[in-house]
This record gives sequence, C-alpha cells and structure tokens, in this order.
Amino acid sequence: MSERYSRQQLFTPIGENGQELIRKKHVLIVGAGALGSASAEALVRAGIGKLTLIDRDYVEMSNLQRQQLYTEEDAFEKLPKVIAAKKRLQKINSDVNINALVMDASADNMEVHLKDTDVMIDATDNFDIRFIINDLSQKYDIPWVYGSCVGSFGMCCTILPSKTPCLNCILKRLPVPGVTCDTAGVISPAVQLVAAYQVAEVLKLLVEDYSAVNTKFLTFDLWNNQHFSFKVTKLKSDDCPSCGTNRTYPYLAFENQTKTSTLCGRNTVQIRPSTTKNYDFNELEIQLKQHGQVVRNPYLISCQIEDYRFVVFQDGRVFVHGTHDIQEAKKLYYRLLG
Repeated sequence: MSERYSRQQLFTPIGENGQELIRKKHVLIVGAGALGSASAEALVRAGIGKLTLIDRDYVEMSNLQRQQLYTEEDAFEKLPKVIAAKKRLQKINSDVNINALVMDASADNMEVHLKDTDVMIDATDNFDIRFIINDLSQKYDIPWVYGSCVGSFGMCCTILPSKTPCLNCILKRLPVPGVTCDTAGVISPAVQLVAAYQVAEVLKLLVEDYSAVNTKFLTFDLWNNQHFSFKVTKLKSDDCPSCGTNRTYPYLAFENQTKTSTLCGRNTVQIRPSTTKNYDFNELEIQLKQHGQVVRNPYLISCQIEDYRFVVFQDGRVFVHGTHDIQEAKKLYYRLLG
C-alpha cells in the first residue's frame, strides 16, 4: 500500500484498486477560482493522474478570501489563475500531470482538450459556459458535476450522459443573470461545501462506483441551516435538444457564443477577438506606455489609463476594468489597439 495514499486506500469503496483507477484518470476543471482551486487541490492530493485547468482570469486581492491556492504574491504579480494554481499544485504532488490553459473556455476551443477526459467539473461563474459544458458532455459522453455558490447558498448536481437529465432538461432555458459573488458576496464555507460534494462525486466516478453517485439535485444554505435535495429523474426529456432523441447541441452553435461580455457582476468587460491574436509584448508595452502606466508578466500586460485598467492576454483577449458598458469598452479597445 502506498504510504502517501494509505488513508484513502483504507476507505473500502476506494481501496488499492480504486487508487490505481484514480491514478489512470483525467479530470478537466473549467474555472480556477474558488470552486476550481478547492477541487483541484483535493484531486491532486488524492492522486489524480492528469488534471487540466482552464481559466480566463488572473489573481486579484479580492480572490484571496476564498480561493485557497493563491497568495498575495500571485495577486501582486497578476498571475493567471491556472499558472499560479499549477505552480502550487506541483509542489503538493509532483507526480500529477497538470495542464494549465490560460483561455476563455468556449465551444470552439474546449473540444480539442476533451481527449481522454474522464470527468469534467463545473467551477465557472456563468451559465453560458455551463450549457456549453453540458452539450460537450452529451456529445462526447463525458460525465460532469455542476456546482455553484453565492452568499451562504450552494448547489450541486451530477450529470451522467444517457442516464440522468442534463442541465438543459433541468433548467429548460438559459437563466437570466441574478445575484453573483460580486454583488451578494460569498463565504468560504459555502465554497468548501460545494467543492466537497463535487469532489466526492468525482471520486465515485473515477473509481467507477456508479451505484453510489447522487442522482438528486442538492441545495443548501449554511447561514440559515437549510439543506435540501430533490429528485430530477423525471425531468429527463426525449425532446431535449442537448440530450434527447434528435440532438442539435444548441449551445455549441457559433451564434450562441458571446464575443464581448461583462464578467459576472464585475465592473469589467471582456473583449474576445474572433481569431486568436498573439501580441509581441515588447512592442505592445511601448505602444501602451504612451497612454498610461504599464505592468507586465509573461502572460499578460496591464495598462492603467485614467479610471480604466486595460489588460491584454497573450491570446488577444482584453479585459477593460472600470466599466460594464460594452460600447464604452470597445471604444477604449479600438483607441489603444486599433
């Protein structure tokens, strides 16, 4: 018995055979914020064979209250979350193959990373990408675990292609954005509990103990001491365009992908070019210094311009902090980058 995983292997549903299965499996986590960092650390400590992390953002001071992988140094350096996460996770378990992708997850760039993926974890902050994950799950027969939290409230649900209702069956339509962590706040115990449920479900799937998988939709409110779960089996629909008889995978369609969007309640707009752009940061730094103070690292370059902070990533994506007005953000974008 491996001393490192001895206590986990002593747990009968896992055992030595389950541990070996965990070592051979690949989990993809979309989002490396609060839920993503908690889930990633738990899986790395559990001995997952391969972990892929996808996230579009970088570490800020406001993240540190609940995003457990990150430090003040990461925030000062404005390191992309997946880069900071990989650095920390490799120190925890050097045997794990960690693939860190600084990118805005979308239908057109996620598919290439699904090869040999056994389970996906939703650690995102919006339903656009959740429905994309849901359609990819159905198209490639990959189970995934939905999770979200805000305030002291959280929810979790495991989606098994062909066996359970998909997220589209359950929610029927794209929800209108409501309260978020940036508008209503969040406490770290809510994050930890959702992540604990998600990781537990993932471990069941990795060791192939499908009879133990929770097929109910779970919700809780820690502050008000409430905990509910309800059956969703009957919600599965043959007419569902994502998992039904005549599937069209509507959320993988190009027209449903957002190119310019505000970020989850933040006073920030993301602009994503239709084609990937690889900037020469040396030239871009000279260009941006004509407009304001510039800070850079190998992954992004930031420029403070009056009341705005303009951040350019290597793949050409841009964050415009200081506005939620998309047209205003576009004007600044074209003024600086042409």
